[in-house]
Amino acid sequence: MSLIAKETGKDTININEKVRAKEVRLIAEDGKQLGIVLTTEALRLAKEQELDLVEISPKTVPPVCKIMDYGKFKYQLAKKTHEAKKKQVVIQLKEMKLGLKIEEHDLMFKIKHLRGFLEDGNKIKVIIMFKGREVLHIDMGEKLAQRIIEAIKDVGTIEQKSRFDGRNIVMIFAPI
Repeated sequence: MSLIAKETGKDTININEKVRAKEVRLIAEDGKQLGIVLTTEALRLAKEQELDLVEISPKTVPPVCKIMDYGKFKYQLAKKTHEAKKKQVVIQLKEMKLGLKIEEHDLMFKIKHLRGFLEDGNKIKVIIMFKGREVLHIDMGEKLAQRIIEAIKDVGTIEQKSRFDGRNIVMIFAPI
């Protein structure tokens, strides 16, 4: 039996003598409610069964404790967090830059990649760059932005509408 308080992230799990409450709501190893008992009595019951008294819910009054094998409990917690990490989906923000004078074939090639990124579940930041005096032709940039929106509207939605940011038009798309 371990006599230490174990740190798991922000929470401290108190076990055995580290349980500070005068009385606790006790749960047996099989899940049966044993009611509210003195902490010394709960410790005695746990030691008789060669198990640990683990504080499950310290914020309740009285705190909830369970008689269990602490090593097994720790293993189950680690297993749950590992499973949660496996199910977590990481959405990346892909970035694609285009010039205002992009050729038709190059634009179609870039749109094909944009569609692929959206189908893979990634977000996309599309940047239309203006070089030199091209900044005088914002209307051409807006037309290009509309073409891109129309080309990928069936696989993605606009999360952030086109806005002028310095010498660029910036849009963000999210998958449907």
